[in-house]
Amino acid sequence: MFVRPYEPFDRQDVYDICVRTGDGGGDARGLYSDDELLPDVYAGSYLHLEPELAFVLDDGDRAVGYVLGTADTRAWAAACRRHWLPLVSPRYRLVEPPVTAEDHLVDTLHHPERNVLDELDEYPAHLHIDLLPGHQGAGHGRELMRTFLAALAERDVPGVHLGVAARNTGALRFYERLGFHRITGDEHGTTLGRRTDVPV
Repeated sequence: MFVRPYEPFDRQDVYDICVRTGDGGGDARGLYSDDELLPDVYAGSYLHLEPELAFVLDDGDRAVGYVLGTADTRAWAAACRRHWLPLVSPRYRLVEPPVTAEDHLVDTLHHPERNVLDELDEYPAHLHIDLLPGHQGAGHGRELMRTFLAALAERDVPGVHLGVAARNTGALRFYERLGFHRITGDEHGTTLGRRTDVPV
């Protein structure tokens, strides 16, 4: 088991991991009309726009976990609008106002600018990290996070943030153990932040 940089042949594994952990940490296969919706929202743009900031956990056969993200959320939102949405948005009809859970997810895809918040300026990067259930709890998530934070530090990025669904209490405890602290939140979820110059 080892962490390595993402390669284009990992894309389907990353998409699979995203779906199988996409329901508050549980399996989201079949929840939406298209199983690629979740990874198109939470993984695809990063692989397309900043593949150098994507890393996978390899079990010797395939990727079983990943961490990916952006060094600059504002720049990512603009690039997503220009270069990612034209590729995927025609597949997902925007419903305004959104009603169903799928409508809200599609709405998130169509509005990357909503990730840009003034209160997160000290934490310009953001990330997504997921591991298949059978590979959780063995220190692999910590190693993925350490790798990603080191890549940000090399780019002189001062801080990173991430979002956690309120019901994903296991993930929240994991991030807190890694030094993340609460920035904002409500009954739906919490945004956590961390400086990159603090060791994991």
